[in-house]
Amino acid sequence: MNDSFDQHPAPSLRHRPARDSEAGRRQLDVERQTGRARPRAAAGKLTAQIVGAGWNNFGRLARRRLDCQMPRLTVSTVMARSPTTPVLFDRALLKQRQARARKLGPVTFLLERVAEDLSERLQAVNRKFADAADIWTPGGLLRGLIAERFKSVTRVDLASESETLPLQPESVDLAVSALAFQFVNDLPGVLAQIRRALRPDGLLLAAMVGGDSLTELRQAFAEAEAECEGGVSPRVAPFADLHDVGALLQRAGYALPVTDVDPLVVRYDTAFALMADLRRMGATNVMIERRRTPTRIATMLRMSEFYAQRFSDPDGRVRATFDIIWLSGWAPHESQPKPLKPGSAKVSLEEAVKRGRK
Repeated sequence: MNDSFDQHPAPSLRHRPARDSEAGRRQLDVERQTGRARPRAAAGKLTAQIVGAGWNNFGRLARRRLDCQMPRLTVSTVMARSPTTPVLFDRALLKQRQARARKLGPVTFLLERVAEDLSERLQAVNRKFADAADIWTPGGLLRGLIAERFKSVTRVDLASESETLPLQPESVDLAVSALAFQFVNDLPGVLAQIRRALRPDGLLLAAMVGGDSLTELRQAFAEAEAECEGGVSPRVAPFADLHDVGALLQRAGYALPVTDVDPLVVRYDTAFALMADLRRMGATNVMIERRRTPTRIATMLRMSEFYAQRFSDPDGRVRATFDIIWLSGWAPHESQPKPLKPGSAKVSLEEAVKRGRK
């Protein structure tokens, strides 16, 4: 994602408003103001006040408000990354950034939302799982939600370099991952490893940042750098598209692959408040081709101006997009439904439509 700056911990979202029956929408408002965290739930909203913080390069306290509107909806240890796979992310640096976020006090509202959604999705699955694996999910939040449901939960921690999973073939019934796959260099290879680690009729259920996430920040930085520095450097990581993820599941040999996107719009007082959250998410820029020198203050200020001009609401707060891509697929099993062979239909589509109209 993008370089960001220091801040105090984000609120813990322990309550979630009920979904609307019509569109399954949830709305959540979180105010970030100077003061002690005091969550309260009322009329389908949760409001929390937390200690505000400043952007350390300017040495002043920033007062921020954040509004979330949430629409609804080793396998083989010899398996290594293909020599032709591009290396986009510095995984060792990612591990350091996540460790720093834990020390600073992590911002977890996005991870909490995904973890709760994952738990709900598992409840809807009509199958019992005995052995599960949690793959690279930051922190221990997800494991805490699912640990009691299974006989065993194997946590696969982030390695500094290797993306080889220490899971034996057909060793787990369920593989889950939350907000980790967007930093994988060889996603097709990782999906193939998980597929081999699943027992027949085992399930992969994961969520990753993708789509148009942080498009506002990407555009604002591009404009500012082009104007102030005469060139553009990689600031926001490239994200996978929904349809591409579905194709990768099929390529890896999953049966009944399903992908969907949960779009989330978060509002902040300034772009710097967003960047502070990214820092405490452990989601700052870890691209190999990232700029290695400090960004000029003039460029940062111009970026903030562009951001406010293009992506602010009438009340002055700015928007940040997070598209959460959900992916699921099953290890093939004879009990699973299979498509009919071409030409095996006994009733034509035209005839079926005519019958339906009568």
